[in-house]
Amino acid sequence: MEKLVNTEDKKAYFHLPGLFEFYEFYKEFLALFRKHRDYFYDWCEIGSIYGAPAGCIWGGGRVGFGDNNPKNVASLMSEYEISARLTFSNSLLQEKHLQDKKCNELCDLFNRDFNRNLKAQNGVIIYSDLLLDYLKQTYPNLYFVSSTTKVITNFEKFKEELNREEFLYVVPDFRLNKTYEKLSRLSYKEKKKVEFLCNECCYFGCKDRKACYENVSLKSLDSNCTDHICKAPNSQEGYKFSKAMTNPGFISLENIKNSYLPMGFSNFKIEGRGLGSAILLEFLLYYMTKPEYQLIVREEIYLDSTLELF
Repeated sequence: MEKLVNTEDKKAYFHLPGLFEFYEFYKEFLALFRKHRDYFYDWCEIGSIYGAPAGCIWGGGRVGFGDNNPKNVASLMSEYEISARLTFSNSLLQEKHLQDKKCNELCDLFNRDFNRNLKAQNGVIIYSDLLLDYLKQTYPNLYFVSSTTKVITNFEKFKEELNREEFLYVVPDFRLNKTYEKLSRLSYKEKKKVEFLCNECCYFGCKDRKACYENVSLKSLDSNCTDHICKAPNSQEGYKFSKAMTNPGFISLENIKNSYLPMGFSNFKIEGRGLGSAILLEFLLYYMTKPEYQLIVREEIYLDSTLELF
């Protein structure tokens, strides 16, 4: 087994939801994060912010609803030297979809933005190998993240994905999160590529997860398609952070500090693009904010009259 690293030398990089969906929220939060860095754990950083605006046929995972100006979004990420990730994880793309004007313009914008800010390369979260090959040739400054929408639950197949050179990061299905013995045996290089999905609320025993994601992909291509009907227990309740915390695959703050960082893992994805900015704030308070400053941060954000938090 690989020797454990010193936790004190490690940082956790959180990959946050809502690049376009929560642009107004991040304008305020990132300013607070920079001005009062002491409010937040010194062992954590923002690795990236991901998302997609409304109307992107390459979109997947969740249907994007952000309508903010992409140039403003790119400018904000550059200002704070944070990697922007386009969530283009549609699994049903065909050759004819590759020339979509809106999606290509977004890739061109964030591909060019890298030239202005070498400290924060931008990327794409991706499912389709067809799209991957196209983007590698057309937008060479972008990096690629293998999407959790592939629903890779077999550990050996997960290792195969980790060893694909095209991907800088790979997000496994959340049901592999607690396979500690197998995870600990990954090489240093493999561990650096793993990005765990921390706060999934989906039923741990769900067998329709891939079908659910495919339905979202289809909706991105055809908004008139019918919705996937989730058959999981209590699915009608929607997302609750308290419920996610009881999920066997949930990664807690203590898990990160006491298990994942010592094993050599450092990348953690927070889901929530389809949720309100109020619940997003709770994620940031829980994972990144020191307990003695959580109320202060909450008040700073809640009392900002420009934000719609629900």
